[in-house]
Amino acid sequence: MTATTLARQTPALEALLERVEALKKSGSVDLSTEEDLSIAIMNLISLEEHFFFTGAKTDKPEYFDLLQEVRSMRKDLLARMISRHEGETWCITKHLLATTMRLIEVGTKLHSDGKKDDAKEIFDRAYKAYSLFWALRLKLIDVSGFKTIAASEKPWTLEDIVNKLVDCCAE
Repeated sequence: MTATTLARQTPALEALLERVEALKKSGSVDLSTEEDLSIAIMNLISLEEHFFFTGAKTDKPEYFDLLQEVRSMRKDLLARMISRHEGETWCITKHLLATTMRLIEVGTKLHSDGKKDDAKEIFDRAYKAYSLFWALRLKLIDVSGFKTIAASEKPWTLEDIVNKLVDCCAE
């Protein structure tokens, strides 16, 4: 079933796809740059964790000072992507990016250990978390509509939406 056919069957999905296309055409969001920025933020979150654990393991408080410096940078950069806070969307997006990064690292380790099926499963979960981040970032989802979408015969996943929207190679 094509996206067009599926969209005709689901008015809510059709409206969502129209929003996606409008975002792409408007140029109001530079998705390629924002994708790079989201990955930079993931790495800053990982650095926060590493500075914490290094400070705790070595009992050297200067690592906690570095943690604060990196945290400040991460907050500033995340603020460029998440401008309006509704509920706990700020923390949710931060944790989605952190989860994505950690799952990518776990998947990479599994893959290098020759456990390719396990790695694939973890990579899929990483992409699902990353897709949730983008759905929240671009305000593509109405959380109240999840039950309706989930009840449909073949709901579009957030991964389907992100695949359609975030194509960094299409400039």
